[in-house]
Amino acid sequence: MDLFGRLADEDEDAPPRVALFVDGPNLLREEFDVDLDDVREAASAAGHPATTRLYVDEHATPELIRAAEARGFEVVVTSGDVDVKLAVDLTRFAVEGQADIIAVASRDTDFKPAIETANACGVRTLAIAPGSHGRSDALRNAAAESVTLDE
Repeated sequence: MDLFGRLADEDEDAPPRVALFVDGPNLLREEFDVDLDDVREAASAAGHPATTRLYVDEHATPELIRAAEARGFEVVVTSGDVDVKLAVDLTRFAVEGQADIIAVASRDTDFKPAIETANACGVRTLAIAPGSHGRSDALRNAAAESVTLDE
């Protein structure tokens, strides 16, 4: 196995595996007008989806959950803090080598330690921001790459 947990005989020319983690409460706000398709496309530009997850709290509407699922997202509903579950899952993916690239779509600086952990594990990182006024410079600077959706 190599650094990313792939078997040695796997095709080395295969696109990198991208794990996308979307912070729903922080990203899907009226003032940002974010389209989940745009978020997925930003992550897919970096490689092949390994997982595409939208994290929401118990107040998420059934319509939002259905719309996200229709767009290919696995919806993770938490009864507590979305940030904790997302950060734990992101870190687990990095440590276990389940992805070559970890992408987090958020404007929340709380994910900086998880991004730094992924970097330390040798996983490339991508921060996706909803727009320049909603971008976390700390998150953007912690990640190896960044994308701002309105640019």
